[in-house]
Amino acid sequence: MLRCLLILSLSLISSLAFADPLPSWNETHSKARIISFVESVTDPLSSDYVTPSDRIAVFDNDGTLWSEQPVYFQLIYAIEAFQKMAQDDPGMVTSDALKAAAAGDYKALAEAGEEAVIEVLEATHSGLSVDDFQASVNDWVATATHPVTGLRYDQMTYQPMVELLRYLRDEGFKTYIVSGGGIHFMRVFAEAAYGIPTEQVIGTYTETSYEVIDSVPTIIKQPAIGFVDDKEGKPINIDRIIGKRPIIAGGNSDGDYAMIEWTTAGEGPRFGLIVHHTDGEHEVAYACDSHIGRLCDGLENGPNLGWLIVDMAKDWSRIYTGAQYPGEGP
Repeated sequence: MLRCLLILSLSLISSLAFADPLPSWNETHSKARIISFVESVTDPLSSDYVTPSDRIAVFDNDGTLWSEQPVYFQLIYAIEAFQKMAQDDPGMVTSDALKAAAAGDYKALAEAGEEAVIEVLEATHSGLSVDDFQASVNDWVATATHPVTGLRYDQMTYQPMVELLRYLRDEGFKTYIVSGGGIHFMRVFAEAAYGIPTEQVIGTYTETSYEVIDSVPTIIKQPAIGFVDDKEGKPINIDRIIGKRPIIAGGNSDGDYAMIEWTTAGEGPRFGLIVHHTDGEHEVAYACDSHIGRLCDGLENGPNLGWLIVDMAKDWSRIYTGAQYPGEGP
């Protein structure tokens, strides 16, 4: 009996030791390179060893950790939220931008330009307490579905990237989201979707005010933009909030270029990663010519800078957490 228990225990230990940390990644150069880097910086005997306190990894969200097509999911939320608001109060529809939002006319809104989009975002993201806004987002995430896949938006996180985040944390890394998305929007689902707590979510934020309403101290979202966490804003915000240069940075567009460039320019072992959307069969293939997630500089310069370009079609055996091949739908 004792002998059987010993054999079983050794077998279990062996299986755990050799468990694949990235099962949704194909056996390609990309997977091997990620694992090799992580092993080198976590091995105390390695010349590249990095102490746990310096194992910081930062990732963009839209297009890197979850999908971003046909438009950013936060904009879809804003339009659907405004449609409900307009049904309750048709008097709110006071401009061409808001008319387009009320009609769900994404094309007209896009043609109206950035100011029109900002007007819709302000109408749905300001004048509310942070608690009320996040309750609205939480209800939307729990029920709304994507127009193409039919999946809930929180099911359209990328399974291979969720595995990568988990693998890094298992190896003593602290993982952060650093995204152009709204900080109060992403904080609603970040922990459940990615295992990233709210205090490790860095993003664009509006100005807020402190008010006591009916004897209740409250934080109110204001219409003015406080900080845009995109492009050069990303390394600035990382320095401001984290206070350390990460050793891993991942993104999918030229909006992430400065963050990856700054990360990999530091001393010691560094790792830059770009998710290249090449899988037009199971997701959407796009790069330099895209109106969302435009990727030109990263593709051209990244390899020469030592960055890993992840080819979704070749490197991943699965796309979404909420569906598997074939079909990727529900």
